[in-house]
Amino acid sequence: MNVAELKTEVVDGVGVVSLNRPHRHNAITDSLFDEMCRALRGQLADQSVRCILIRGEGRSFCSGRDTAELGQRSDGEDDFTFVLEHQRIRLDVLESTKPVVAAVQGAALGGGFEIALSADIRIIAEDAVFGLPEVELGLVPDTGGTQLLPALVGPARAKYLILSGSRINAQTAYTWGLAEEVVPVEQLHDRAMQLCREFAAKPRLAVSMGKLLINQAASGDIRSGMVQELLAQTALFRSDDYLRIKENALRDNENTAADTKREKS
Repeated sequence: MNVAELKTEVVDGVGVVSLNRPHRHNAITDSLFDEMCRALRGQLADQSVRCILIRGEGRSFCSGRDTAELGQRSDGEDDFTFVLEHQRIRLDVLESTKPVVAAVQGAALGGGFEIALSADIRIIAEDAVFGLPEVELGLVPDTGGTQLLPALVGPARAKYLILSGSRINAQTAYTWGLAEEVVPVEQLHDRAMQLCREFAAKPRLAVSMGKLLINQAASGDIRSGMVQELLAQTALFRSDDYLRIKENALRDNENTAADTKREKS
């Protein structure tokens, strides 16, 4: 039986979007991305939804792009369009009038980290790990990482994470300003839902205006910066370093799949 890669529900005015590929640490495939976009845009447009919670099933929030689909594009889709579509959903979340909360446990890496960055509030578990490993592929973060991260942690720490590909734990993330609360793993969902219910219960217009005004004061020119991400990443997708690393990664995935198949036979 096929299991849905994404689950949605509305509870007490809170739209809950749950990534559901726990066996792959909720790594993003093309199909999961398409479902996530439909779900988030649907809840952003739904007047009965007052707040949105983004979360992941299993041990991790989201480990980024699934390496099994690294470099893969839909028919007729070029690198520019691929990155642009991934940027658009982050901007939709960031610029919406509804508060969006990310509940993060385990890995929040690459594009998964950038999903969390596009949220307004991050409640994280004690086992959360954050990182932007794109440099290991010869790439850069391309869905807001270079623009949103410095605003939260400062340019030096953003450079440390992006240029080294290093990971940080929950306590460091909290100390640096990436998260508003750190809670035990088993309390993460309940605490995130409690906060979302609080937002949903507040006067809608005041909440919407408050978010818009703070975004205007804090974000600077995020859209222009993301255009630069888009142009840089489109060029890097054609670099010798990336093409070599991608080929090696895909070969490793094929070998792992073959080994798994032999073990089961």
